[in-house]
Amino acid sequence: MARNAASFSRPKPCYKPQPTVLVICEDSKSGKRYLEDACLHFRVKVVVEITHCGKTDPLNIVREAIRRQGKFDKVFCAIDRDTHETFTEALNLANSSQKVEIIASYPCFEFWLLLHFGYSRKPYAAAGKHSAGDMLIKDLRTHSGLENYDKGLDQGVFALLLQENRFAKARVIAAKVLTDAKSSGEMNPSTRVHELMDFFEKLSLPQKVTSIP
Repeated sequence: MARNAASFSRPKPCYKPQPTVLVICEDSKSGKRYLEDACLHFRVKVVVEITHCGKTDPLNIVREAIRRQGKFDKVFCAIDRDTHETFTEALNLANSSQKVEIIASYPCFEFWLLLHFGYSRKPYAAAGKHSAGDMLIKDLRTHSGLENYDKGLDQGVFALLLQENRFAKARVIAAKVLTDAKSSGEMNPSTRVHELMDFFEKLSLPQKVTSIP
């Protein structure tokens, strides 16, 4: 039996092409390692580059994200509010790009870690020579296993906080805290790191192509 041309055509793909993702971190140690370990946890099957660009202020981090966005489908900037004077300018610049998204923490990334131990809306402010972030880390160190936490060290915090289902609980708590923060108009404290975790989890799953009738 002769075969027609249609029989030689390739089948249409069932799944969407995997996107490429860049995550730029504010710090080169604890936060960067945490996000790398999160990717391993979710067994992300796509190209996710976690990097520290050598810059620590929000505006220059966003500028770096925009400079590199052409090579990626999505770019996240994980930044701290703390006392950065360029924070608002960085948010406005990120809004000018459809690819760049800010994962902001008030006052800092460590608030996400703190939420592994329960709900909190305790605001943080600078005291003397200590920044708001310093004051939060002081509270974080009161919890078991984190007594010697140091933002500048690679301490494998993800694995530690994965125990006792703390990670799953933190994702729920962080979402509630963010909702409450937006409702009150006071973002200190709050974080969007859970949204990045949700994104990683989604990336780990095959995305089927939606058929068009």
